[in-house]
Amino acid sequence: MDFVQYIFRIKRTNKRIISVFIDALFLSFSFGMSLFILGDDISLLANPQHWMLLGVVLPLSILAFVKLGLYRAVLRYMGFQVLAAIVVGVFFSTGILVLLSYVIDSQLPRAVPVVYAAFSLVLVGGSRELLRSMVGTGIKKVGEPVIIYGAGVSGRQTAMALAQSREYHVVAFVDDDSSLHGSAIQGLYVHSPASLSMLLKQKGATKVLLALPSASRARRQAILHSLEPLPVKVLTLPAMADLVSGNKLFSDIKEVEIEDLLGRDAVSPNPELMQANITGKIVMVTGAGGSIGSELCRQILRLFPKKLVLFELSEYGLYAIERELILMKKELEIEVDIYPMLGSVQRQNRVQAVMDAFKVQTVYHAAAYKHVPLVEYNVVEGVRNNIFGTLFTAQAAIATGVETFVLISTDKAVRPTNTMGTTKRMAELVLQALTRTNTTTRFCMVRFGNVLGSSGSVVPLFRNQIANGGPVTVTHPEITRFFMTIPEASQLVIQAGAMGKGGDVFVLDMGKSVKIIDLARKMIRLSGLDIKDENNPDGDIEIQFSGLRPGEKLYEELLIGDNVEGTSHERIMTAREISLTWEKLKPILDKLDVACHDFDHQTIRDLLLAAPTGFNPTDDICDLVWRNKQKNEKPSLVSKVVSINGTTGS
Repeated sequence: MDFVQYIFRIKRTNKRIISVFIDALFLSFSFGMSLFILGDDISLLANPQHWMLLGVVLPLSILAFVKLGLYRAVLRYMGFQVLAAIVVGVFFSTGILVLLSYVIDSQLPRAVPVVYAAFSLVLVGGSRELLRSMVGTGIKKVGEPVIIYGAGVSGRQTAMALAQSREYHVVAFVDDDSSLHGSAIQGLYVHSPASLSMLLKQKGATKVLLALPSASRARRQAILHSLEPLPVKVLTLPAMADLVSGNKLFSDIKEVEIEDLLGRDAVSPNPELMQANITGKIVMVTGAGGSIGSELCRQILRLFPKKLVLFELSEYGLYAIERELILMKKELEIEVDIYPMLGSVQRQNRVQAVMDAFKVQTVYHAAAYKHVPLVEYNVVEGVRNNIFGTLFTAQAAIATGVETFVLISTDKAVRPTNTMGTTKRMAELVLQALTRTNTTTRFCMVRFGNVLGSSGSVVPLFRNQIANGGPVTVTHPEITRFFMTIPEASQLVIQAGAMGKGGDVFVLDMGKSVKIIDLARKMIRLSGLDIKDENNPDGDIEIQFSGLRPGEKLYEELLIGDNVEGTSHERIMTAREISLTWEKLKPILDKLDVACHDFDHQTIRDLLLAAPTGFNPTDDICDLVWRNKQKNEKPSLVSKVVSINGTTGS
């Protein structure tokens, strides 16, 4: 409606002036009608004393409305307070009318105040309700039609927020609450979820907005499962925490979060465990600019450390996390010294100098190369960074008296089939061996699976492929993975670190493993698209299988053996696994160091196979330098053979 849109565009001050003027007209009309209805002739209307009475009552009534906050209320969100202000204001106006007519003896009929009050309530209150209803019945019909799933407070406020946009317009509500079915909210009918398929056809809606920010993930997963077969794109509101904090608005709708598909609710962190190694202490995070490292920094900052040292090799990564944390400090109004330090964990003297200068007490070691194929292609750097980087950082921690050292490990360290997982298992062995050297530094390791939204994660890859029209690439139809959100993983890492006694291997409960092809199918369908396959050749997005990448496993594990115990935290377990003494491990590391220096990849592989890591490679050596070197040597060997044969025959 153009008229309503025009009203919305009027400035707030002008709206208030117009409201005051209209209310004055309504009160005057109410008074005049009461005189007209109750008078036998026009004598009551013609009596100037009565209108002089109104001249006093009117400004006092408007003043009462102002004091009651009637003109501060936003019409679109008119609630009980506004109605109460109207009722109280009208009764105040009526009371003033009665009192003044008695004082000046205006001979006003006794029934006039009653009729005046009734007309005033209908006109002042009814006009506002009518206008609000006009707003709710569809201020505009431009944009894509959308159905809101959830007719609660969030759904209603979302509908009002979307009414101001040109991108969507709401055509109906859907809600599980049967008591709401058939009712109208803001001019929109509430329907049962069972009628959603019919509604989509009738209303021409192409999208469903899930307006249930407070619902549990399990409940959201169940709803998404029911929506999956429908030819509709599913959008969702931000989390309630973001809405309450003001970081997001009800109009900030987005695609379905992958954690909603997994359906597992995070467990509230234990405050004592969260604070134990951080609050009031000097904390250092290596790999601070990475996916896990940066989230650790965010969580740590909220726990009020004395100092936070960010150690990062990437200049841009360090710059980005430092700026973000500085903004967080201002928002949280906390005083924490933040120190951005460039450096590599492969340089022990640099790491040790930083730890010594800031007197670091707690270290979270997240610096690592984690992408399986990339480490397969760059074996020496993977070994140097993941094994020796951990060794040098741990030795620096021992030398500077660090109290607690927590290694971020991976489920790929369990019976590894790739170099990355093997190097992480070797890093665990390093810390276990150092623990047995009677050091005062308490070492522990936390092992978990894939984190959602991390760099290289399959979820953003699938989203991009779907947005580009496909195909969606899955390595293997049977491949499965464990998933966890980055904030939950980081909180559990902090809590596990506080429980460590020395040499502990903690394993996070990742829930059920997820079949990647099922994940891909859900993401396609919830994007409102069809899967293109043999049964549906006219579908939108095709799923293609690209084959397992070098070193990739079909199934990931979190435990090497069955020797696992629970802890005080329901999502954290501790594993008793094989370890070596420092005397037995050091010769292996020395030989590995020499082999890396010589780029002797065959020896590197032999040493990793000989170590108690459970390494069982599924591919030959994939290092790109080694392979190209092999290719270059073969032609030269052939030319030598030809040269010798030629000489012999001459």
